[in-house]
Amino acid sequence: MDSRVFFDKKIAQEVPGDSIGDEWKGYIFRITGGNDKQGFPMKQGVLLPHRVRLLLSDGHSCYRIRRTGERRRKSVRGCIVGPDIAVLSLIIVKQGESDIPGLTDVVLPKRLGPKRATKIRKFFNLTKEDDVRKYVVRREVVSKKKEGAKPYTKAPKIQRLVTPIRLQRRRHLLSLKRRKIEQQKEQKSEYDVLIAKRVAEKKAKVAAIKAAHHKTA
Repeated sequence: MDSRVFFDKKIAQEVPGDSIGDEWKGYIFRITGGNDKQGFPMKQGVLLPHRVRLLLSDGHSCYRIRRTGERRRKSVRGCIVGPDIAVLSLIIVKQGESDIPGLTDVVLPKRLGPKRATKIRKFFNLTKEDDVRKYVVRREVVSKKKEGAKPYTKAPKIQRLVTPIRLQRRRHLLSLKRRKIEQQKEQKSEYDVLIAKRVAEKKAKVAAIKAAHHKTA
């Protein structure tokens, strides 16, 4: 592959595959990034064909903060492709006439499906009456410890799945809550009776003291 066709091109720029070779006829690539020969990454927005040292902070590409609010000056390669680029990352925007072995002729199955019950329903267009557990995306696993072992399937645990046990638990918690409220009401009524009794006793005591005081006077 002749890499000179990518020289002076910038990140996110599209390059036709016809100029690279006959096997890439009809393909269109987009440059997504790369590294120079010393391993420094290309940074989008730095319109230079060489390395620069930039003060980078949280949210910038090519830098990961170690402490909150930390900024650091880092060497990054500009986004213009040159002869010093060792690795160039491309994505296929448009597929051409012929398939590329190992790249476009193989369709990899989706390894991880949705895990949440509502998202599984949405993914397979199910109603609330359908059993979600039958539609979980399972994946085949071959044991690495035993040679020639029979492959088995694995499925993720469905989250937010409404089962009879879950409904029973919810009913139990609600009944506990109601019982607690009733208990609190009873305790409050008992407490109110006790307070009223104490207040009445105090009033009677004060009245008796006043009556005794009037008699002596």
